[in-house]
Amino acid sequence: MRRDARMGEPVRLDLDIESLDLEAHGVAHHDGKVVFVSGGLPGERVRAILRRRKPRFDTAEVETVLRESSQRARPRCPHFGVCGGCSMQHLDPLAQIAVKQRALEDQLHHLGKVSPEILLRPIAGPAWGYRYRARLSVRNVPKKGGVLVGFHERGSSYVADMHECHVLHPGVARLLMPLRALVSALSLRDRLPQIEVAVGEAHSGGACIALVFRVLQEPTDDDLFLLRQFAQTEKVELWLQRAGPDSIELLCDRYGGNSPSELGYRLAEFNVVMPYRPTDFTQVNHAVNEVLVRRAVALLEPAASDRIADLFCGLGNFSLPLARRAAQVVGIEGSATLVKRASENAVLNQLEQRSSFSARNLFTLDDAAWQSLGHFDRVLIDPPREGALEVCKAIAAQATRASHEAPHRIVYVSCNPATLARDAGILVHLGGYRLLSAGAVNMFPHTSHVESIAVFDRLNG
Repeated sequence: MRRDARMGEPVRLDLDIESLDLEAHGVAHHDGKVVFVSGGLPGERVRAILRRRKPRFDTAEVETVLRESSQRARPRCPHFGVCGGCSMQHLDPLAQIAVKQRALEDQLHHLGKVSPEILLRPIAGPAWGYRYRARLSVRNVPKKGGVLVGFHERGSSYVADMHECHVLHPGVARLLMPLRALVSALSLRDRLPQIEVAVGEAHSGGACIALVFRVLQEPTDDDLFLLRQFAQTEKVELWLQRAGPDSIELLCDRYGGNSPSELGYRLAEFNVVMPYRPTDFTQVNHAVNEVLVRRAVALLEPAASDRIADLFCGLGNFSLPLARRAAQVVGIEGSATLVKRASENAVLNQLEQRSSFSARNLFTLDDAAWQSLGHFDRVLIDPPREGALEVCKAIAAQATRASHEAPHRIVYVSCNPATLARDAGILVHLGGYRLLSAGAVNMFPHTSHVESIAVFDRLNG
């Protein structure tokens, strides 16, 4: 805690919160200097304790709200403020979406020097119980009573002492305390740093919960017995991961046996089923993902004769729905494992004649490599946080050199508004595209994470 050198007391400041930053900190000014205030909301006047001084800004934490915002909400979780899994439970869910929409607009304007002609209605879904994926840290901390399982504490490498969680899928949240008891009974309790969670729709109905135990030493026979017993009692799939993500092995199914995994999800509108393994990348929020896929396909407006590229395609989340509408979809992905999974899913959904998948490093894609892929009428881009810089440069170069060869329309699904803004600037200012529309996607309610979707049209398309 920051203390005054003379008085030995914490330094307190009365501040007016002007806005929120991308990490959900309130932004205020004091003596001409920016102060980022944890727990403050726009329009509020707060008394805050100074935590840290830096040359360009200070950080503080709300002690007392002197004038409360009408958008302030009571956090549902008792661990809010300590656990780092959420940062916005104190803000009304509808206001959270507005903040994210504004953050998207600000990034596009300031970084990309572009503005969408149309603001899309934000995509939202359930505010609670939405996390179908999570990485739970595990630590044996005798001073705190033994094994802890959960998210890290806010701004710390320590694991939060979590007894409940309201953003995890309810079937996973109920396992927090049983998992602590299980790991405490294992011989490798100090050599088990992480449990990865994936929830899907079981083929036989209901939810399928898969737990992947990252183990740094070989489990004993007694450990294996306890793990299988837990899986059978709690009706979960239990996997072991001894090395990288591709090393995972199913120890036992939901009934303690060795039947094949039932993990998967369905995109009902497109009659597509998507089996996957628990360490494959899939969207955290299944309800929002279903709406996002529907929105992306509608915005791309595929024609029955179109040839479409799905870049950073993963296991085919957008590719296979698009293949229901277009003549041909070419999915490209950096991970050979995901390419294999996408190809298998195409066969499962009887779409192998209308889709193809290949592995390629899209972060090093140049103009010549892009041309070698042939003409695409439309393109969907769904990159990781790093964005799609080289892809957008290649498309922009193609549009400048031979406009008729460039894609007529691009739909860009982003998990980082800063890299979307950068790439949007390239497509608009170098490629001659127009930013037709953009909108926020609330994939992670109660967090500062901003996902979005944007549509680009060729000016003469």
